[in-house]
Amino acid sequence: MGMIPGLMIAAALLPYAAAIAAKAGGKRFDNDDPRPWLAAQQGWRARANAAQANLFEGLPFFYAAVLYALYAGVPTDRLAGLMGAWIALRILYILAYILGRGTVRSLIWGAALIVNAAIVLS
Repeated sequence: MGMIPGLMIAAALLPYAAAIAAKAGGKRFDNDDPRPWLAAQQGWRARANAAQANLFEGLPFFYAAVLYALYAGVPTDRLAGLMGAWIALRILYILAYILGRGTVRSLIWGAALIVNAAIVLS
């Protein structure tokens, strides 16, 4: 079970990676009141912020799937592999979102959903 906690932490950090991308180097970013600044962004910064929101939305299902798999006794090597695949897909998702590749992003999102379902059904 050694890799499972690390993978859970990696998944939790993904939204923050998107948030950092949205804010890094932004002109007149106000860390005391960041939401209005983020809401006014356009282009890749706005997409990075949207990716952040979607990543946070996807975490509960991912964690529930992982916890259920652990409860069901799924072999940890298999579970770790599926978790790694989900994380890799979500990293690609961030990149596709920021680059404005909507169709690719949606396909990656769907693949990550399938991997999440595979975790539950393992």
